[in-house]
Amino acid sequence: MTDQPRERARPALSPSRAADFKQCPLLYRFRAIDRLPEPPSTAQLRGSVVHAALERLYGLPAASRGPEMATSLVEPAWEQVIAAEPDLAAEFDTEVRAQLLDEARALLAGYYRLEDPTRFDPECCEQRVEVELADGTLLRGFIDRIDVAATGELRVVDYKTGKAPPAARAQAEFKAMFQMKFYAVALLRSRGVLPTRLRLIYLADGQVLDYSPDEEELLRFERTLMAIWRAIQSAGATGDFRPHVSRLCDWCPHQSLCPSFGGTPPPYPGWPDHPRAEAVSHPTEPAA
Repeated sequence: MTDQPRERARPALSPSRAADFKQCPLLYRFRAIDRLPEPPSTAQLRGSVVHAALERLYGLPAASRGPEMATSLVEPAWEQVIAAEPDLAAEFDTEVRAQLLDEARALLAGYYRLEDPTRFDPECCEQRVEVELADGTLLRGFIDRIDVAATGELRVVDYKTGKAPPAARAQAEFKAMFQMKFYAVALLRSRGVLPTRLRLIYLADGQVLDYSPDEEELLRFERTLMAIWRAIQSAGATGDFRPHVSRLCDWCPHQSLCPSFGGTPPPYPGWPDHPRAEAVSHPTEPAA
């Protein structure tokens, strides 16, 4: 008996990859097309553990979602994250691992000052969304949590394991809200429901940022996403992903390959059509 050929997934736009292209088209190419490896930072790994623990927490009956239960879920969440990427385990010695898990427990303990998970049931957690817009742009991503009120109102929630950006870091806040509007457009088009509230929860300093979009604003944002995808496709047809130099270059893991810093990118492999080329990132984020 022969295996059936695996269906090829269409390349799609995710919040992270859209942000990459806006920041630097070459960075988008390195991540979405070349798929260059990037070992996760301690902050990203801690974020993955916290997200996994919260997903497990909301999978339990409401009455059992106390603080002690949340912190007890950190070890299983770590095992879940490592099981998905087994090579990571060797990169963290016992001391670093213990510190990371202690920090994750502290973030979860602080979460209870912001919300009481015993008092409501979300509709879903870590929800994969995929929707095609009118011009053929395919949006794809994962939403941390969706809450639906008895009246049908929709709230989109995203956990950030870093601190809320101060006024001096408005770009970080803009990037976070860009992600939330992306999800709002995806839900508007897939469910026909305008999300009433977009909520960012910053666990490191206990800040909550709520925003209520209107439909006209989301329709304008939808057109922005379409324009980004057209620009990506145009660059993809020619391989002309030009670098954009900014202060963020200091943190780029691929700076040695960037022509702006004397590097040479690998040969352009062409626009992807393989399943591994899906421009989707599962929820891990650097500390804000």
